[in-house]
Amino acid sequence: MSEHDATRSTIKRLIVESLNLEGMSPESISDEQRLFGEGLGLDSVDALELVVALEKEFHISIQSDEIDRQVFASVTDLAAFVERLRAEPPSGPPHA
Repeated sequence: MSEHDATRSTIKRLIVESLNLEGMSPESISDEQRLFGEGLGLDSVDALELVVALEKEFHISIQSDEIDRQVFASVTDLAAFVERLRAEPPSGPPHA
């Protein structure tokens, strides 16, 4: 499994587990399925819960100005965003 596949699988698991989507499995979410509105029907509260879960799982920090509809459009878009954040060097002062 490639890193990109693993990231998408983890995101699907986080969506189901952190949002308590009963009766849904990670496998039932397609990579291109819309997460909000007509797709899975997630809302803004779900988005906040998902951000917290992503930050914990992937050890990243997501700034509020980085969150937009395109980033959270689908699992594929979200995985690309997470992978970009993981590839960036941490900002702020270096640790001693």
